[in-house]
Amino acid sequence: MQTLKYQGLKIHQNTKTSIEDILVVEAPLQININREAYTVVMRTPGDDIELVRGLLFAEDIYKKQKSFSFEVKKQENEIPSIVNITIPKNDLGRGYLNKRSLLSVSSCGICGKKELKDIKVDGNKFSKTYHFSSDELHKMYLKMIVFQNTFNTSGGSHAAGIFNKQQELLTIREDIGRHNAVDKTIGDLLIRNKLDEAKYLLVSGRVSYEIVSKAFLAKIPIIVAVSACSSLAVDFAKEFGICLIGFTRGDKMTIYSNPSFVKTNVSYV
Repeated sequence: MQTLKYQGLKIHQNTKTSIEDILVVEAPLQININREAYTVVMRTPGDDIELVRGLLFAEDIYKKQKSFSFEVKKQENEIPSIVNITIPKNDLGRGYLNKRSLLSVSSCGICGKKELKDIKVDGNKFSKTYHFSSDELHKMYLKMIVFQNTFNTSGGSHAAGIFNKQQELLTIREDIGRHNAVDKTIGDLLIRNKLDEAKYLLVSGRVSYEIVSKAFLAKIPIIVAVSACSSLAVDFAKEFGICLIGFTRGDKMTIYSNPSFVKTNVSYV
């Protein structure tokens, strides 16, 4: 259940009309690890196991290929509310020692982090580049739009899509939270053992530092956004060797880092 109908009163100039609007669902999901509460995330229901798998990967809690066992508990309205995960203690990564202590809302990727040092990301900078054109990026976005059913219905969800080197769509997921959508796509590829094929991450909204760090941990060298990029996202992208592109709309786009990835025939003015 990703959308629900709500009544509203639409005002236009001097007229008012009663309407029934379709809204994207935002609901809490409590994640328990080995019977202990880890965090509560606000998300759009659907693909919850992919969301959890991607989140634990990004948080350096569980990065092994083998699946973990889980139990899903639902509310009376059939929306999952709790996921109980069982992971052997020896398989828990160092991120588990730094458990989130606060609610993680759908628009905030670092809520619950205890210390500033917890937002650092370790790893080797990307060295290999992939060359592509702006036309190819726009074609990939057109492929994504076809599968954005929740957005097309409600206008209120974000989407993330991951493509391979041949620019074939590997996975796409939607959620009310930008980083939730990214976690779901990465989690899906982890479950299907296809994460090593990921080369492009396309997002429907803006890019913050956390989306860049999630892409880096997943070894995705190219991030393309419809909207803006934050200053920290650009700083991280430059440090990690990621090609970060924002404002990708129509025949326009802004390259913020590693422009050598992009094939262009334009000259500076």
